[in-house]
Amino acid sequence: MEIYQLSAQQILERIAKKEVSKEEVFDSFKKRIEKINPQINAFISVTDYRQENIRGDEGRLSGVPIGVKDLFCTKGIRTTAASKALENFVPPYTATVVKNLLNEGAIISGKLNMDEFAMGSSNENSFFGAVKNPVDLEYVAGGSSGGSAAAVAAGLCPISLGSDTGGSIRLPASYCGVMGLKPTYGRMSRYGMISYASSLDQAGPLARRIEDLALATEIMSGFDEKDSTSFKSEEKAFYQKLKADSQFKVGVIKGLDRLNFDPAIKTAYEEFVEELRSKKIEIESIELSSLEHTVSIYYLIAMSEASSNLSRYDGVRFGYRHDFSKEPPGSLEEFYSKTRGEAFGKEVKRRILLGSYALSAGYFDQFYQKASLLRRKLSLEIEEAFKKVDLILSPVSTVGAFKIGERNKDPLKMYETDQLTTLANLTGTPAVSFPLSQKSKLPVGIQFIAPHFKEQSLLDFGLYLQSEGLIRSEVQDVL
Repeated sequence: MEIYQLSAQQILERIAKKEVSKEEVFDSFKKRIEKINPQINAFISVTDYRQENIRGDEGRLSGVPIGVKDLFCTKGIRTTAASKALENFVPPYTATVVKNLLNEGAIISGKLNMDEFAMGSSNENSFFGAVKNPVDLEYVAGGSSGGSAAAVAAGLCPISLGSDTGGSIRLPASYCGVMGLKPTYGRMSRYGMISYASSLDQAGPLARRIEDLALATEIMSGFDEKDSTSFKSEEKAFYQKLKADSQFKVGVIKGLDRLNFDPAIKTAYEEFVEELRSKKIEIESIELSSLEHTVSIYYLIAMSEASSNLSRYDGVRFGYRHDFSKEPPGSLEEFYSKTRGEAFGKEVKRRILLGSYALSAGYFDQFYQKASLLRRKLSLEIEEAFKKVDLILSPVSTVGAFKIGERNKDPLKMYETDQLTTLANLTGTPAVSFPLSQKSKLPVGIQFIAPHFKEQSLLDFGLYLQSEGLIRSEVQDVL
């Protein structure tokens, strides 16, 4: 196998046996990026590893290249959030989750493309252009962490860092045929992560093997005094405790057939459930009556929080500013209007406007507050469900990867792709997308949700599924 086809664990083993040097590993991935990235557009920036390796031989990821979603601040390395507003922004500090990886010897190979400010489900909303699916370049990679999923799928890095606000790790993982984990809200620090919706955002890893996913999750997790929402817990030895385990009761949601599924997704899901039954996995039906409202709840809350968070991009302190050298602004309002009008893309503007409307006087109770109450109802429903089952199973999305440009003229149709992923963000529960063994032209992912802080259950069951060949991910040959 070529080096770029190896998992992080295999790379570490070869380095330890001195079969390959760290320089050879880096050069292999660098050449792969130079060859493949022009076609899939996964990286916005490529970095020099010699500046990044902090602890050298001491770390558990020493010599392993990782890609970082361009939503996470990296000291001295451009961080754009895929927006014109931050096209030339170089942060003075590094995000905690990135620092945790660097402290274990990981090497930042570059910053990964995404939907602008993580607002999108297809990675078509980037100032730097759409990310293309390595399986078929005519199709979307999924969003908003499309670059993170495409880079792992195409063998540009064995592990990548993404973020998940409403499915932004799991959806692209499903579309590109890799694994992606959204941890419990608070499991990983959000310090240094450019905010979209603060009560929903969470960092998480993507990989092609469960072992890599578990190790990255273990390293990235932990309390951070710089993030008041991060959780104090010693329960984070996910890789150290990893073991294949099939002793879980799996819940399937009643009434899923009422949703408008692509036939291929529906068939793959039903076949997977039958495969679990054949392995003697206990399956039980559960009720989640509020599931049909998740998209409405999510977008009202997310857009409202986005309208608040993005107000900091005013062109005064940092970021893009309209050129007023020839004609100074007549007012502060004109200054803001011209700067923001040029700095933000169409989807970001849409979400800011809708969020501001939902928070405005006379509409707050009708929209944002009602959505918050329904969010609480959904949380209570999922708590009741977990009294009966250990894990909840569903497709990742009602639709598979679609052709670039196919859905971006209809925002509501695009938002519907998040119906099944937003559940975990609204309730703060951990969830994962696993790639089913590919039987069709494009990959299909399956989603498992666990109770709060039960990432170990997702990883242990995932290792069992991987050992049985029920889930599988391989490097995609783009050329």
